[in-house]
Amino acid sequence: MLQTFNEKNKDLLVNINSELIHRDQAGVSPFDSSVQNGDAVWEGLRLYDGRIFKLEAHLQRLKRGAAALQYEGVPSDEKLIDELRRTLQANSMRDHVHIRLTLSRGLKYTSGLDPRINQFGCSFFILAEHKSPVYDKTGVTLITSSFRRPPADVLDQNIHSCNQLTSILAKLQANAAGVDDALMLDLNGHVAETNATHIFIVEDDVVRTPYTTACPEGITRDTVLELCRQHDIPHEVANIGIAEVYRADEMFCTGTMGELAPVTQVDGRTIADGRCGSMTERLSDLYTALTKREGYVIV
Repeated sequence: MLQTFNEKNKDLLVNINSELIHRDQAGVSPFDSSVQNGDAVWEGLRLYDGRIFKLEAHLQRLKRGAAALQYEGVPSDEKLIDELRRTLQANSMRDHVHIRLTLSRGLKYTSGLDPRINQFGCSFFILAEHKSPVYDKTGVTLITSSFRRPPADVLDQNIHSCNQLTSILAKLQANAAGVDDALMLDLNGHVAETNATHIFIVEDDVVRTPYTTACPEGITRDTVLELCRQHDIPHEVANIGIAEVYRADEMFCTGTMGELAPVTQVDGRTIADGRCGSMTERLSDLYTALTKREGYVIV
C-alpha cells in the first residue's frame, strides 16, 4: 500500500514557525531538537468541509506530550489554531485534507542531547496535504512483526512523539512480506496496535480493542468506543492475544489518516470470510456521519 504522489500538492505552502514557505524551499535548522534527537510531538488532523474533526482532543494530546517532556514556551491553542487557519487558507484548502502538526523542543544553541541547551522556546511545523483516507476500504492485510511495542518504563507510547523507529522497523517487515502493515505486540505477547493504527476485533457481536499500555491513546479509537456507547453496541477494552485475532469474526483498524478500514488477512490467515463485516460497516457509517456534522470550523 504505497501512497502515490498527488499533483495537487506540488506547490504546497508549509508553515514553519509562522512563516509560510513553498515545500521546495522549506527547511528546519539542524539545531532544532526534532532534527537532532527526534525530540518532538505531533498530531495528525483531518479537514472535513472546513472543519477539523476532534481538533480540541488532538490539541489536548499534543499538550500532554509536551508537558510530559517538559517543553518550555509551548504555543497557546489559540496561536496554533490561527496558524492552522493561515496555512489552510494560503493553500485554498477546505476538504479531503490531512494535516501533520508537529511541536518540537525548539532550537539548541549548540548540538547535544541536554535539554538545558534549548533556550529559545518551541518550534512548530504545519504540513497540510490534499490526501484522502489512505487505507483500502475493501481490506487491509497484516503480518505480525517481531518488533515489540515498548512498555512505559522504556518509552511511554502515550507520549505521541516523533520517535517512530520501532514502527519503521515493523513497516519494513510488512513491505518485505508484501502486505499493507504490521501488527505489533507488547512485551507480554498481547496485541498493541499496528505500526500506524489502532485495531479492533469483533467476537460474538462484541467490539474489542486492546489497552493503551503499549500504544497511544488514539483519538479515532476513542471516537469508536464512544459510538459504541451511544448506540448500545457491546464493547470492551481487554488484553487480546494473537489467537483471538486469528479467530475473530471481524477485524478493523482506526486512525485519523485512514479512518476505519477492515482487516481481512493476518499472517496469511483470512479473517472470517475475508470481507468487510457488518459491524465494521456499521461503525464506519456512524463515524462518517459524525465527521459530517461535528468539528472545529476553521475555514
